[in-house]
Amino acid sequence: MTTPAEIQFKDVDLNAVADAPGMVVVFVDADGKLDAGARKVNTLTRKSLARFIESSAFEKMAVGDVSVLGYPAGMSAAAVCVVKLGRRPSSQEARKAGAQLAKAQNGQDLLIMAGSIGRADEIALGLALRGYRFDVHKTADSTAAGAVTFMVSKPEEVAKSAAPMAAIAEGVFFTRDLTNEPANVLTTDDFAARLAAMQELGLEVEILEEDDLAKLGMGMLLSVGQGSDSPSKVVVMSWNGGGKEAPFALVGKGVVFDTGGISLKPAGGMEDMTMDMGGAGVVAGVMRTLALRKAKANVVGLVGLVENMPSGNATRPGDVVKSMKGDTVEVINTDAEGRLVLGDVLWYAQERFKPVGMVNLATLTGAILVALGHENAGLFSNSDELSEAFLKAAATEGEGAWRMPMGPAYDDLLKSRIADMKNVGGRMAGSITAAQFLQRFVKDGVPWAHIDIAGTASVKKETALAPAGATGWGVMALNRLIADHYEN
Repeated sequence: MTTPAEIQFKDVDLNAVADAPGMVVVFVDADGKLDAGARKVNTLTRKSLARFIESSAFEKMAVGDVSVLGYPAGMSAAAVCVVKLGRRPSSQEARKAGAQLAKAQNGQDLLIMAGSIGRADEIALGLALRGYRFDVHKTADSTAAGAVTFMVSKPEEVAKSAAPMAAIAEGVFFTRDLTNEPANVLTTDDFAARLAAMQELGLEVEILEEDDLAKLGMGMLLSVGQGSDSPSKVVVMSWNGGGKEAPFALVGKGVVFDTGGISLKPAGGMEDMTMDMGGAGVVAGVMRTLALRKAKANVVGLVGLVENMPSGNATRPGDVVKSMKGDTVEVINTDAEGRLVLGDVLWYAQERFKPVGMVNLATLTGAILVALGHENAGLFSNSDELSEAFLKAAATEGEGAWRMPMGPAYDDLLKSRIADMKNVGGRMAGSITAAQFLQRFVKDGVPWAHIDIAGTASVKKETALAPAGATGWGVMALNRLIADHYEN
């Protein structure tokens, strides 16, 4: 997998600045005050830093922005990076600064003169996250990442606080890699194998094959994958870092490629459907993060892995399938397949683990894009408490989410003439009726939230902390939710 940059934290050594290769980074607050590192650079460069700070270019910089001063006289470095940042930045300001440094780095070594600036660990996280590149399938040699060294006044303390953030970065990278992979590489077999490899981190991983799923009665999930040569699977990942309490459950939709089945999607844009396993990717990234940081919580992550293909054996519109719960579903549209996968896995999670709460994630509906665009994921829930906790966690981590309505009138749209329910409710309120379908597989009294990440899992333009492509949205928010509410 793609690995985040290795970042070292060392004591401040002003004598090392003059001969440092690559790029030297200094921080200047909005008032232009220089700390010891910036003063050293200013002296070495015959006050060129002071002249820049007095310029209109510095004045126009926003908090967290970076300006690159090339070929500074009196230094071996190729450039000095000036970061406009106060001594006590917010988390988001610090992460923005780190991300801007990653964009400026371009393969060069970075010597970051952070001194006693606050939230150096958050700067490191932003730098690591924005430094992601997915180039495994490119034949040309890519630019190797440069070394990153922070010089700080208390390196051991900063390194300790940065360690769990490094685990978060690795979890986000794992999610991005999975979501970016083409479907001829990330088959259901390959996906399951990558998850099984996390046993070396201390996760318990179990793979349920098609025969196991048939015995359990997962007729909905199996109906989605029956048109594909790739076998359908459910992978169960357990992290038992807490006591004897019941686990918190994460459930992810893992459709490794979605043609729409017999209800075939238009050709234009179908190549993007490699990301339709994004929900399962987020669950996998969270579980990796929890294991790496040795979270003191019991969490189980379940993902349904299928491929939705048209063939002579594929499910047809009008077919009736039976869920693990026992309810029957009239399949009106085979392109509304994710809810069929999730419904069975949600029921299985409750039957087996009796979780204290559940969150499922899925790139479920195009309708959520119409409602919220790429800025926010849609949150649907039967629990005000769980909703508020997640929204707070998401806001803390800078990941946009917005709660959407649910209600009986929407549920009525799923009534079927020949079965217990239909899998779609028509064009109107498509994201809401999808959530209502899922809620039918949530037991009374179980706090549950469904998060539709169709607009946030993968994007065409870069975001604050990610290049274009897979974002890893949700890993940080869910890790925060678990740390704040389910960890001992």
